[in-house]
Amino acid sequence: MLLSKLRTTIFCGCRYAGKGFQQNSHQRPQLRQWLVRRNQSTITVEAGPPSTPAAVSVPNAATNRIVGRWLLGCSGLVVGAVVLGGVTRLTESGLSMVDWHLVREMKPPQSEAEWEAEFSKYKQFPEFKILNHEMTLPEFKFIFYMEWGHRMWGRLVGLAYILPAAYFWKKGYFTRSMKGKVLGLCGFVFFQGLLGWYMVKSGLEEKADSHDVPRVSQYRLCAHLGSALVLYCASLWTGLTLMLPANKMADSKRLMQLRRFAKGTGGLVFLTALSGAFVAGLDAGLVYNSFPKMADKWIPDDILAFSPALKNIFENPTTVQFDHRILGIGSLTAITGLYLFSRRMMLPRRAKIAIGLLAAMAYTQVALGISTLLLYVPTPLAATHQSGSVALLTFAIWVLAELRKMPK
Repeated sequence: MLLSKLRTTIFCGCRYAGKGFQQNSHQRPQLRQWLVRRNQSTITVEAGPPSTPAAVSVPNAATNRIVGRWLLGCSGLVVGAVVLGGVTRLTESGLSMVDWHLVREMKPPQSEAEWEAEFSKYKQFPEFKILNHEMTLPEFKFIFYMEWGHRMWGRLVGLAYILPAAYFWKKGYFTRSMKGKVLGLCGFVFFQGLLGWYMVKSGLEEKADSHDVPRVSQYRLCAHLGSALVLYCASLWTGLTLMLPANKMADSKRLMQLRRFAKGTGGLVFLTALSGAFVAGLDAGLVYNSFPKMADKWIPDDILAFSPALKNIFENPTTVQFDHRILGIGSLTAITGLYLFSRRMMLPRRAKIAIGLLAAMAYTQVALGISTLLLYVPTPLAATHQSGSVALLTFAIWVLAELRKMPK
């Protein structure tokens, strides 16, 4: 009896041991996976979180290119405003809108009644009474849309500066010095808009005992154009210096002379463009339509007709045209000299291209100016001549950017 019980006990123990071994065999892969996971988590805890690539600091070369493209785009919009403003002046459309509202005037008249009301306001001012007293409503609509388009373009320029500037500022794309420059540019855009309305107001004022053709003040016109050109030059220069790396050139005496020569030439080109505002403001392109002489004389008789003599430089149409001729010929001479001087030096390829294009544009611009004068200032040709002055200024800025010194 005892022997049979012992046999039964051993048999049952073997069965339970076999089942346990089978269960253990099934659980062994799960146990192995758990141990692997635990080992990995242990290693992770000991080694710390996985290393991430170092954050890219801003501003950097990539963000500088983005900001440079933005500023070049803004400068292109400023060129559009200058050209459109010139066409508005040539078509005598600048005084068609007799008030200024930042938001309300963005929507032009829609109904016939609104157009009649706008036309009635225009009839109360000197330009209609003296010059356009026979103007019809369709003719008024044309000059109104010209001025309205110029003003809307100005608002587009403002948005193109301010909105991206706020975004780039928030993203940290600007260095400390660039922040000051951007604030200056945006402030100058606002100032330019106010100056434009200040200029228009001068043409809407009643002048007692005057039957002269109503026009804006040539002084305010010059200030308005000059501020636009300053804004353009500053935006273009900053954009180019961000986009184009400075050329590696050994500082030599001849290179320093070339840089000074280029700066003086650029200043002369700017001054010539500015003198064009006095020509436009006084209609001085219509007084002597011959070249190279003025009414068969090198120096016309009425060049000092006003007193005091200094007044002739800014208010005498004959003197203003004479000065513009001298400045234009002087600019052409200076650019030709700069080109010839640069040919005797070893310069980077981009610098040579810029100087060559500057010289080619100078001769083109002089040809446009002479043609505009001889053909009695046709609007398309005169607008092209004005655009040519901005193109010439563009090449002058490019030359200066190519010849700038390497930053230390």
